[in-house]
Amino acid sequence: MSNERIDLIAEEQNEEFSNDDLFNITSWGADPSVRELILQYKEGDIEKPELQRKYVWKKKEASRFIESLLLGLPVPSIFLANIEQSGKRLIIDGYQRIRTLYDFIEEGIWHGDNSEFKLVNTELINERWRGKCFRELSETDKRRLKNYTIHAIVFEQKHPSDDSGLFQVFERINTSGTTLNNQEIRNCVYQGELNTLLFKVNKNQQWRVLYGEQGEDSRMLDLELILRYYALNSPEIYNSDKKKISLKQELNKYMQSKMNASPDFITEKELEFNSVIDFIFTHMGEEAFFNLQNDLSKIRRRLYPTVFDSIMIATSIAQRRGYINRGENLSDKRLELLKNATYRESISQGTMKTESIRTRISYALHYLYGMEL
Repeated sequence: MSNERIDLIAEEQNEEFSNDDLFNITSWGADPSVRELILQYKEGDIEKPELQRKYVWKKKEASRFIESLLLGLPVPSIFLANIEQSGKRLIIDGYQRIRTLYDFIEEGIWHGDNSEFKLVNTELINERWRGKCFRELSETDKRRLKNYTIHAIVFEQKHPSDDSGLFQVFERINTSGTTLNNQEIRNCVYQGELNTLLFKVNKNQQWRVLYGEQGEDSRMLDLELILRYYALNSPEIYNSDKKKISLKQELNKYMQSKMNASPDFITEKELEFNSVIDFIFTHMGEEAFFNLQNDLSKIRRRLYPTVFDSIMIATSIAQRRGYINRGENLSDKRLELLKNATYRESISQGTMKTESIRTRISYALHYLYGMEL
């Protein structure tokens, strides 16, 4: 990813905000035993948010954690979010620890190669437990491990009931080795129909080519771009009286509002995205979302978020108005668009000012399809 693209994303996404939802967050402590955590995880009462983060611990880390419990050493607290609508608790921080205990005690299988889960046979582990699986531990050690209590901090949003404040809880409290980014947090907090749709359309092969990577982004930046398209594709955004929007908040609001969207809405949005992507891929090619270098002489061969949102939304509007390509060379028209000074300013400066959003969509609609916003 180019430094310019990183800087643009940082400008748009990294603004901090706080709102009254945080005053309605309550938290309390709990001390479940390992036995209780395993049972709750097994029965789905506590769960890892969909595709939040895969299990990443190596066997050495997992073994050292289990040994710490066997030794009676203190371990960090886990953080859980109490979701009132479902009665479940989402794991904010602590998935690696909970899954390690579940695999070692309940399943007895090491995920890496599906072999029996034995603690590493090295001097890192006390010789009493070195190279042993759970069933080979003494009855006393088994009992000690299952009865070990791990402190949990549980959060719950009392009002409103949409869990909107939990985004900020994830953002502020998450303590994993790699801090969750905005879309990973949304994926935790706003699980539902739209979230599932994002994962589905993200597999569209034409979109993968346009995005520039066949493999899905491990940090969900591709999902965030799709969400960006859906959220900004509304007159309430680009015709707003607001001087500037917070992209982070708008994406949060849109994703939260569509958590329980109807099947008809989800189907409509899936068809819409696939149709727009197919049209752009067919008529503008793999470089459709690339920008020009500053001297306008060459293409920067990387997706540019503001070029992406303006061309996607303009194409969506044109399709809704019945546009059909009748031989127009849209690739050449796109290059002319990228050379326009006003358009270039709208995709690179103050990109979340309402005027900039409206300008870049309007210019894309005019240059590509001969229509006015």
